[in-house]
Amino acid sequence: MSALQIIDLSSNRLSGSIPSTLANASHLRRIDLGNNSLVGTVPSLGSLSDLHLLILRNNLLEAKSWEFLISLANCARLQMLEMSGNKLSGSVPRSVGNISTSLQRINLGNNQIVGRIPVEIFNLRNLQMLAMGQNMLSGVIPSVIGNLGQLVVLILSENKLSGQIPSTIGNLSRLNKLYLDRNYLSGNIPRTLGNYKQLDMLNLSFNNLEGPIPSELTNSTTLVTLDLSNNFLTGSIPLQIGALLQLLQLDISFNRLSGQVPLSLGQCVELSSLRLKSNMLNGSIPQSFSNLKNVDQIYLSQKSLVGQIPEFFANMSYLQQLDLSMNYFEGPIPTGGIFQNHSAVALDGNEELCASVTTTLFQFPLCPMASAVERKNALLLVKIIPPIAIALLYFICFVFTLLKRRQAQAAPCYKETMKKVSYSDIIKATSWLSPVNKISSSRTGSIYIGRFEFDTDLVAIKLFHLEENGARDSFVTECEVLRNTRHRNLVKAVTVCSTVDLENNEFKAIVFDFMANGSLDMWVHPKLHNNSPKRVLSLGQRIRIAMDVALALDYMHNQLTPPLIHCDLKPGNVLLDYDMTARIGDFGSARFLSSIPGSPEDLVGVEGTIGYIAPEYCMGYKVSPGCDVYAFGILILEMLTGRRPTDAIFTDGLSLHKLVSSAFPGRLGEVLDPHLSHGHTHPCDRVFMRRYMVPLVEVGLLCSMELPEDRPGMGEVCARILSLKEAFFEFC
Repeated sequence: MSALQIIDLSSNRLSGSIPSTLANASHLRRIDLGNNSLVGTVPSLGSLSDLHLLILRNNLLEAKSWEFLISLANCARLQMLEMSGNKLSGSVPRSVGNISTSLQRINLGNNQIVGRIPVEIFNLRNLQMLAMGQNMLSGVIPSVIGNLGQLVVLILSENKLSGQIPSTIGNLSRLNKLYLDRNYLSGNIPRTLGNYKQLDMLNLSFNNLEGPIPSELTNSTTLVTLDLSNNFLTGSIPLQIGALLQLLQLDISFNRLSGQVPLSLGQCVELSSLRLKSNMLNGSIPQSFSNLKNVDQIYLSQKSLVGQIPEFFANMSYLQQLDLSMNYFEGPIPTGGIFQNHSAVALDGNEELCASVTTTLFQFPLCPMASAVERKNALLLVKIIPPIAIALLYFICFVFTLLKRRQAQAAPCYKETMKKVSYSDIIKATSWLSPVNKISSSRTGSIYIGRFEFDTDLVAIKLFHLEENGARDSFVTECEVLRNTRHRNLVKAVTVCSTVDLENNEFKAIVFDFMANGSLDMWVHPKLHNNSPKRVLSLGQRIRIAMDVALALDYMHNQLTPPLIHCDLKPGNVLLDYDMTARIGDFGSARFLSSIPGSPEDLVGVEGTIGYIAPEYCMGYKVSPGCDVYAFGILILEMLTGRRPTDAIFTDGLSLHKLVSSAFPGRLGEVLDPHLSHGHTHPCDRVFMRRYMVPLVEVGLLCSMELPEDRPGMGEVCARILSLKEAFFEFC
């Protein structure tokens, strides 16, 4: 026991109490007993001077006098304290401020803690995560919270906190996620919240906040989710809202906002959910909303909106829910798209709406004929429709009989709102699966470039080799991932085809947006792709790509429930669109982490690519975000050195990580891609390369550490790269 460094018994249905003799294992660096049924109090562990990580989440542990927390002051190397989901009660003692300043993460969420937040906790200047949500904390948020300059994640939601949000909270310049929802906070939203340069999640919902939405909030252009709902906010929606170009979810419903819906909101083209219901907004729906091609939920009910319902709603292929009820809309109801699904559209309370003769789904009166000419045309239709209908019936019977023999009709796509394509459509789009159209091929599938007859845009069509073992599972997995994700740095599916071919064989394909600049692998290793492309990546482009991939992984690991693990991240699965924005693709090996301890989905057996698979999977570890973090680290090192982790030089214990580590930081020039220092036309890539290369290489090395506990999470990685990116482009 004395030499033991790691104890990981998580998710094993353990019961009983934690033995006090655990403190005798003096060399322990990591203790993980999470996701069990342990009871009683946590023993004093102050004798474990080498302890780095203490993970006891999701048990039934109690605090009593909090002696265990007091004893941790002796653990000078402690970096993580994870105690969420237990039965800790009472108040957090002031001695929490005596814990080592090396502590980076503390999570006491989902317990029964009462009392005030001790101001001493803000002495822990290196904290990157402070999570105390889902407790019964009361009092105000101390103004000294602004001292935590390294904080990336702050979660104080679902407590009984009151008073105003301190303006000093705007001093947390590295903050990435801020959750203060479901408290009793009052006063105005501080303008200092606009100071954040890398915030992507802000939730202030279900409080008693009042006053206007500060326009400074739109300075946080990295916001992905903004939730200010269920408060008492007044004034108008800031005109600058269109600056939030990365916004996916906006909820400002159940407030007292007035004025018109700003035109600039149509600039937020990545929006997937827009909720403005139950306010006092007026005017008509802006024409700029037609730009919201990715939106799947729009709630505009209980307002004073007027005018006609815009026709462009019928053309939004992803739209699944539209609530326009309790307004003053008038005129005809559009007939196509989502309006063909009565359950997906709410229009009640709009007394002046009417339905066309071709619409029977909505219980509204028919629209009146506009003129005598139209009435004459209507009578003519009555005369000619019966014979045409009879002829059409005969024709349909004939076609049905013919098609029944061939059984080649297209099956529904995974979203009803997507375009439906048949086997014939795909064959024609790819010039009968011409080798010229084939982009790439693997054991389970081939990808073709094509263009459908009914569209002008190029698409990438992935055909699955269903005769190969695992190909069908890969198709199902990709569909599941695409159905449950939406992010600007993940590939987007246009539609899915699941049918049979002309020989009655099963046929499955997924149609994606075409990525005009190919894969990252093509750019890093052009000689392996017939020297295409001819150009090379600048340092600035490599930093942007690293940022894009990190944001996608952070979304998958930390913003999805359950978390999604890619399990096969590599340059070949990072695709670049027309403006070199990186998007992760190929989710055939992906796993959603189960919330059930010991679930088979969490066990080993990950299909990946040699060189990118984390080493712990050879030792029986479970699937975890660390799998992707390791692959991301290798991807960064590969992108900066131009060497694959499977190159012939990596033998006899030498690896890409060890090669770069041996040259870091003084001799990096010996191992870096020579294109990073030669042949650039942009002066910034030459002058500033060394200044910004070292921290980026450091991120790659940290992420590809051999032990999973030594790797950072993707939230921290995003913060590091974002800081680097901003510093680089500030000078360039």
